[in-house]
Amino acid sequence: MKKPMELIHFAELVFAKAKKHPNAKTIYYRDNSLAQWVGLTWSELAAKVFTAAKALASLGVKEQEHVAICSQNMPHAVIADFANYANRAVSVPLYATSSMSQIEYIVNDAEIAVLFAGEQQQYDNALEVLHTSAYLKHIIVFDDRVDLKGETRAMHFADFLKLGETDAQAGTVNKRKSAARAEDLAIIMYTSGTTGEPKGVMLQHSALLEGMRIHDIRLTNVNRHDTSLAFLPLSHIFERAWVYFCLCKEVKVYLNLRPTEIQTVIKEVRPTLMCSVPRFWEKVAAGVQEKIGSFSPFMKGIVTWAVAIGKEFNIDYQRLGKHAPMWLYIRYKIADRLIFSTLKKVVGIDHGRMFPVAGAALDDKLAVFFRSLGIPIIYGYGLTETTATVCCYEFKNYVIGSVGSLMPDIQVKIGEDNEIMVKGKTLFSGYYNKPEATAAAFEDGWFRTGDAGKLVDGKHVYMVERIKDLFKTSNGKYIAPQQIETKLGADRYIEQIAVIGNNRNFVTAIIAPNLPAVEQFAKEQGIKYDTTDELLADSRVQKLFEERIAEGQADMASYEKIKKFKLIKRGFTMESGELTSTLKLRRAVILQNYAASIDEMYGTDIKDIVPLYDKSDVPVSGRTL
Repeated sequence: MKKPMELIHFAELVFAKAKKHPNAKTIYYRDNSLAQWVGLTWSELAAKVFTAAKALASLGVKEQEHVAICSQNMPHAVIADFANYANRAVSVPLYATSSMSQIEYIVNDAEIAVLFAGEQQQYDNALEVLHTSAYLKHIIVFDDRVDLKGETRAMHFADFLKLGETDAQAGTVNKRKSAARAEDLAIIMYTSGTTGEPKGVMLQHSALLEGMRIHDIRLTNVNRHDTSLAFLPLSHIFERAWVYFCLCKEVKVYLNLRPTEIQTVIKEVRPTLMCSVPRFWEKVAAGVQEKIGSFSPFMKGIVTWAVAIGKEFNIDYQRLGKHAPMWLYIRYKIADRLIFSTLKKVVGIDHGRMFPVAGAALDDKLAVFFRSLGIPIIYGYGLTETTATVCCYEFKNYVIGSVGSLMPDIQVKIGEDNEIMVKGKTLFSGYYNKPEATAAAFEDGWFRTGDAGKLVDGKHVYMVERIKDLFKTSNGKYIAPQQIETKLGADRYIEQIAVIGNNRNFVTAIIAPNLPAVEQFAKEQGIKYDTTDELLADSRVQKLFEERIAEGQADMASYEKIKKFKLIKRGFTMESGELTSTLKLRRAVILQNYAASIDEMYGTDIKDIVPLYDKSDVPVSGRTL
């Protein structure tokens, strides 16, 4: 029987690991000046954490005081995080993409006196807050190239560390480390939410430690020989909790600085482990399909054969723990050598042993496709309030269509309106400064997730939709927009899609196309155009999307099908307020920003809004379509 992992309070974690494996590498970052990845040993990391902890103490940071970190994935952010814990202080992670107003709200709500900033953009936004906030006193900047603009209350990280080079505060830090308790507040993680103002989710060290314990029980194959690439921002609970787990398991962690560079970075690192959201895999699938589309008919036939063999071997046998017959095993090895291994190598996932996926809905067909290729996707579900994972695929007997089985010692029940309700030691202690919201989030000790779903056999969780995102057409039909968006978002020609229809008599959509794919289609079709607007208005492009939508929704009910759509040349962004910091749609903002186009779709036809229905199918009261 596997020996349980030793649980070490995060105030002591890096120091305990440094004693055990002083010369082993732990955190890696890319040094662009050297054009190579540089690793910190446990002893180097511990020394920097202790120095930073003393520096924080010298700035007057007290126990359980809130310290913000607004940065990309940088080693400095990890150092600052554990320096907070060594002081029994509370980390408040902010997304590097946070606007000035978002930073200002959190600084004032959590009464932040010290803020760590990553690069120039984060510093400039924080500097504006420094000038107006009654709370913010110090900004510490990780990138030494950042122009501090003469601000005396700001300093670079190297100068900050100099404050901790003496032993003046060593006794204070050591005393605080020793006094750290599981009940201490560890993190206030602000959820942007799709509506309303941000809420600060309070997570105690006990919740983090319980998360480490149950993941160790479930993910039995993770070990110190693994390599994990931190692709998602550390300000996301999914990646943050995963990195903590990797550090506990002594897995080497490579920090990806810029998400846009993932295609290059993943080929350099070739990780065995990597967390991601479904959109990453949707793009991988689109790329694979595009590559297959360029093959000769003979090679396409080979790929089709290989995928069918992979599905039979991995889904029909391996998934169920059944021994595959020799003939199937041999054919699978041939398919793997000819097709699968090459595809995985091109992407950079040829060393992959486990790829956790969460944060949004993953289309079942994609799960089957990647598992058929031997790509070990582990699909799961969780929230910031549950310290990430509530359930996930097991290595064997996982159920396609579900979001996995319950994690050890996590309880789920289905409440009113099919709401998923959770109980367990990983639950948050409440929303900071929001007692009413906290009270509303619980019912008899059960956390109300706001997600609709079902529980099968007491362990397998199925997601339906965010309860607040469900909308009802004027014909009385309930629509789950995310389900449609997930389905169509996997199409290679669709970059983003927002489904609309609440209190309307049929469903429509605003679509941001994958412009390079559309441009390639135009080239193949001989479509001439001068501007993107002309390209998207072309009847052949419109017909392409009409066909793609119809194909993607072929198995949906008629009332769920998109009847009209609008193509836009600019995608939804966080800067416009249309996306949350975790890239979820802010439907209310999109409805406002595209009000004119939406009204036109429900009013008179115009040339760039295409009807996709037989008018006799849709009852229309007093409207000309």
